[in-house]
Amino acid sequence: MNKSQKFLLLFIGLCMMAIVGLVAFNVLMPKTEVKPDEVRVMERSVQEEVVEDAKLNVVEKEYVNVYFIGKNEHNEEVYKAVKREYNKDVDGSKIRFAVNALVRGPKPDEKQRGVYTEVPMDAKVINITEQSDKIIVNLNSAFVTGGGTESLYKRLYQLIKTAKLNSNLPVYLYIDGQRADVVGGEGIMLSQPLSNSSLDN
Repeated sequence: MNKSQKFLLLFIGLCMMAIVGLVAFNVLMPKTEVKPDEVRVMERSVQEEVVEDAKLNVVEKEYVNVYFIGKNEHNEEVYKAVKREYNKDVDGSKIRFAVNALVRGPKPDEKQRGVYTEVPMDAKVINITEQSDKIIVNLNSAFVTGGGTESLYKRLYQLIKTAKLNSNLPVYLYIDGQRADVVGGEGIMLSQPLSNSSLDN
């Protein structure tokens, strides 16, 4: 064996020793462990963010009451407050939504439960003007036409109760753009703003 062969064998031996040493070092050295708590904290954080996002997307349901007529448990005729789901962003103010719902009348399922209205089918909301100190509900003349005196009293009370329940401001009734201090062919006196005593004459 000549000198160059000896040198080559020595070099190979040194390389093998270095490789064995590196392998042994990796095996014997303790690895950095990921603590289970750290994983849980990260997972928990994600879940909390999802919950918070869900809370932001939940829209609280609101309701308004609209007064129709029905029977109580003693079969007596009473004014019935019917709940209607309301969305401020879609429906505007509560009184606007409530008066429009009143004029449209009971829904089919409400009718099946014996709820009805004295508001004529051809009654329409012309406009509802909301000012800082009062609200003007302007209806067409069909609202005060036909049905007789008793029917007119009932529909006026339906409007009064619905308006008062859904507004803290004074509410005035106008018919075809004119303030309605006297309504119907019978000349019913209506004191304004609307209140539970508006028809006490």
